[in-house]
Amino acid sequence: MDTEPLAEDKNVIADSSIGGESGIYEVDANQEPYEGMLFESEEAAKAFYDEYAKRLGFLTRIVSSRKSERDGSIISRRLACNKEGFNVNSQRRGQVRIRKRESKREGCMAMFLVKREKPGRWVVTKFVRDHNHPLVISSEKGRPTPDEKDLKIRELTTELHREKKKSAAYQQQLQLVLKYVEEYTQRLSLKIEVVENNMTELESEEQDSAQSD
Repeated sequence: MDTEPLAEDKNVIADSSIGGESGIYEVDANQEPYEGMLFESEEAAKAFYDEYAKRLGFLTRIVSSRKSERDGSIISRRLACNKEGFNVNSQRRGQVRIRKRESKREGCMAMFLVKREKPGRWVVTKFVRDHNHPLVISSEKGRPTPDEKDLKIRELTTELHREKKKSAAYQQQLQLVLKYVEEYTQRLSLKIEVVENNMTELESEEQDSAQSD
C-alpha cells in the first residue's frame, strides 16, 4: 500500500491563546472550505464538511481513504458530493441487471481532500467547490417545513384581513370626524356672517343717527 508525502504548511489557523502549534485550531463553522485549512482530526474535518454540505444543500460520502504502511492508520481521506461518479449497470450472461431505483450519480466533481501532516494536524490539500447539479436545502431543525410554511401563510393572511378591517373602521371614523368638522365650519361661517351683517346694520344706524343730529 502506498504512503503519501506530508502536506506542506499553508495558511495555518491556530489558536495562539491556547498553544499555537498544540494541534487545536479555530475554524469558523460558517466559512467556506479552502486549501490549507487545518483541523485537529480527520473526524473534525469530516464534521465541518458535512455541516458545510448541509448548509449549501447537498449530501456527502467518503470516496476513498489511504492508510499508512507503518501502522495502518488513516493518513488521507477524500469526501465528495453524493452525486460524484456514475453508476454502471453490471452485465451477467448477456443480461443487464436493471436497477429498481433511479441512479443519483451525476458525475459531480465537488470534493474535499484532507491529509495528515502529523498527529493533531490535518490539512485540506484539495477543495472543489462547484457542483454540476442544482443544490436543494432539505428541511431541518430551525428551517420551516412545508406544513409550517402553509400555517405561517394562513396566519399572515388572517392578520392581513384583520388589519384591513381595522383600517376600514378607522377610515369610516375619520370620514365621520371630517364630516362633523365640515358641518361645524359651515355653522360657524353662518354665525360669523350674521354677526358681520348685524355689525354693518349697527354702523349704518349710527351713521344715520349722527347725520340727523
